[in-house]
Amino acid sequence: MKLTWLLLLTVLLVSAVCFPILYVHNENKNGDSDEFFFGVSFGGDTVSQAKSLIDKVKGYTNFFLVNNWDISTNETALNEVVQYAVDANLSTMVFFDFIPESYQWLQLWLETARDRWGNRFLGVYLYDEPGGKQLDEGQWRSGPTAARLFENVSDYSDAATRFTTAIPSTDMQKVKNSNLPVFTSDYALYWFDYLAGYDTIFAHFGWNHSRTQHIALCRGAANVQDKDWGAIITWTYNEPPYIESGAQILQDMITAYQTGAKYVVVFDFPYDQQFGILDEEHFAAMDAFWKMTLSSHEGGIEKVEADVAFVLPKDYGWGMRTEEDKIWGVWQADADAPLIWENMNKLIERYGLKLDIIYDDPQFSYLEKYSMVYYWNSTMIESLYEN
Repeated sequence: MKLTWLLLLTVLLVSAVCFPILYVHNENKNGDSDEFFFGVSFGGDTVSQAKSLIDKVKGYTNFFLVNNWDISTNETALNEVVQYAVDANLSTMVFFDFIPESYQWLQLWLETARDRWGNRFLGVYLYDEPGGKQLDEGQWRSGPTAARLFENVSDYSDAATRFTTAIPSTDMQKVKNSNLPVFTSDYALYWFDYLAGYDTIFAHFGWNHSRTQHIALCRGAANVQDKDWGAIITWTYNEPPYIESGAQILQDMITAYQTGAKYVVVFDFPYDQQFGILDEEHFAAMDAFWKMTLSSHEGGIEKVEADVAFVLPKDYGWGMRTEEDKIWGVWQADADAPLIWENMNKLIERYGLKLDIIYDDPQFSYLEKYSMVYYWNSTMIESLYEN
């Protein structure tokens, strides 16, 4: 009798510990609106490479981004890869650089993707880094039309209007007509990406970028405009190994998750070895991170919410990577840039991951979202720093 009660007590204790973990896992797999997505951005160019990577990561991811033009414009290959990912219980997303009129099958494919794969098909990753390219190349995408977009631009507001109206006027509208969300990744001008119609932006975690600053910019834009955001861990080097170490990507994944990213993606390109630029230390880090997210209710990863905002001038499309960064890829840093740079860094030092960086725009209400709001030219920042 005592043995029976002991066994029953053991079962109850195990159930009490394991059930919350299983619940979180199942909730994530069933497409809840609050679901967290974690996975890889596949840059290989063959179906067999995609399947091998899916088999490798399916035990500790729930998301697979098909990020290769050769596959996404080959109907047979695309269907095979997406179906294989879905069969592996992964949600998917597909990259398109544009929606060619000559690919007559593609519009129908977009319109029926949700019918075929349901909520497992998350949407379309359209274009790449439009804000960053605008800053660095003077046009948000390649081609003569984009190159002419900023001819005779008059001021910052004119630039913002041209940028945010040009992007949705082309292929983005085709995707939205199919009732699909639109995604991209970027490293600058997140606020204006969202204004242009993107539903979710993945902030770049790479190079020597300040994670805290880019989280503040991307998350701040998403918070105020009521959108989702994520992080994509990209290159740190221009040559092999390209990506940072397993320990470093683990810290990046944790930082993104704890600050509210709905998506965390590991970039995998070029594909010059079995699993691209990823090796066993990276996969081990991904596995460890997945286990942490499942146990976060037990204190695995503590969340950090933004309760302080730094407000930039309206339409001020400054890159903010350095004090000398360009504005809209057209103008050199102006007389306000040094003060904004100084105040931003003071607030980052003071508030860290609790800071959002947003824009003063009358179409959005943000005062009630934050316990403290600092404007770019506020004298309060100086006194705060001195104290």
